[in-house]
Amino acid sequence: MQPGLWLLLAAQIAALRGSSPLQQVPASIVIQTKQMVTMSCEARTSPTSTRIYWLRQRQAPSSDSHHEFLAFWDSIKGIVYGQEVDQEKLTVFPEATRSILNLTNVKPADSGIYFCMTIGNPELTFGKGTQLSVVDVLPTTAQPTRKPSTKKKVSRSPSPVIQKGLSCDPLILGLLVAGVLLLLVSLGVAIHLHCLQRRARLRLLKQLYK
Repeated sequence: MQPGLWLLLAAQIAALRGSSPLQQVPASIVIQTKQMVTMSCEARTSPTSTRIYWLRQRQAPSSDSHHEFLAFWDSIKGIVYGQEVDQEKLTVFPEATRSILNLTNVKPADSGIYFCMTIGNPELTFGKGTQLSVVDVLPTTAQPTRKPSTKKKVSRSPSPVIQKGLSCDPLILGLLVAGVLLLLVSLGVAIHLHCLQRRARLRLLKQLYK
């Protein structure tokens, strides 16, 4: 294709708005290096003989950005590649009204926005694009933090206090009381005898000194 056509193509993509009769899926892909990528573009309102072209834009749309022609399927020639396209890793083949693009052994340099396109008379029709991001390590999804579960304290009834000391057995208690009473009686008897002896001594002294 002529270079002037690709300049016109870039202007048409920059002005692309709204829906398109070309249904391109998926909208975005994030994949690790050395993997395979598959994109699909279906011409829903075009005849089955319509050629579907594949393009790539390596950077975000701007006045300096440009589009690379990758490939399209021709019913006679088969796959027609653009310049500097690695034919061993990129393949295009038709499937009814769809065009399938496969990329194998991808690397970060393959990242960009991939567009499918059909050429009408005189308009150009584009798909909405597939954003391809090739990374060495896939981003991890952060796990939601879990709040520590508060365990309810189980109230336990206080254990009975064991009182230390001698247990008062009724038999021992009775013996102790009897012993105390016996001592009191003995003490009372001793005091009474002492009093009698003193009186007797005083009487004897009085009789001696008369």
